Amino acid sequence: MIRKVGVLGAGQMGSGIAQVLARYETGVVLYDIAQAQLDKARAGIAKNLDRQVQKGELTAEAVEQILKRIIVTDKFDDLADCDMAIEAVTEKESLKLEIFRKLDQVVKKDAILASNTSSIPITRIAAVTGRQDKVIGMHFMNPVPVMKLVEVIRGLATSDETFAATSSLVARVQKEMAVSADYPGFIVNRILIPMINEAAFALFEGIATVEDIDKAMKLGTNQPMGPLTLADFIGLDTCLAIMEVLYQGFKDPKYRPCPLLVKMVEAGYLGKKSGRGFYNYA
Repeated sequence: MIRKVGVLGAGQMGSGIAQVLARYETGVVLYDIAQAQLDKARAGIAKNLDRQVQKGELTAEAVEQILKRIIVTDKFDDLADCDMAIEAVTEKESLKLEIFRKLDQVVKKDAILASNTSSIPITRIAAVTGRQDKVIGMHFMNPVPVMKLVEVIRGLATSDETFAATSSLVARVQKEMAVSADYPGFIVNRILIPMINEAAFALFEGIATVEDIDKAMKLGTNQPMGPLTLADFIGLDTCLAIMEVLYQGFKDPKYRPCPLLVKMVEAGYLGKKSGRGFYNYA
């Protein structure tokens, strides 16, 4: 039974995962190297929960109990007695591997180690630990409290017991599970990110404007937002990082990142979070 979960990274994904876990009676240790980020995450979680109170979805008493279940810390050793640790840091392979090496040394030996990676193979992550059977992928969708899906990815050595415990946790937090084989991009980003990349190529080649590309896909395929708007929401740096994982993982030219996407990231045009991407948010 997973009663206490460590969440590594107090950004948008990590804080969302922490909020959802705590709502469904799971103890959470939210870790980040920056105390300011932890303070921001805790304030953001409280604000989100208060919004649910105003909508009548939660009571003030329930919110108080949820917040009590979340411990924030900048000390890695505070993760030691967790039953599971979920890594939710930047989509950078070298950083993730470093974290998993450290987790393997600090977290108790029977604990499950999960990654929220959206593209990096779980088998590769598991290989840097001494517990490959207890490593699994749990790719939550953004924003976590709203989106119902969790992609679960088994590495080559992931045990049936680890998969069963993870499946049980997904069900407990009222999410739906889609199981993917361990290939770059898994299901969602294997399909989604090349679509965004192709939209960038359509702009790069002068086929249409940003607005018309988004309008065509939104109204022509009944998507809630156009691919370039979605790219700005995800972050162009994240889109590019996933596209590069696909390109390197499959060695197939159809996954070549669009030169415009590369240039925009180099210029710091990362989407909504930087104030400028395919659209200007200033």
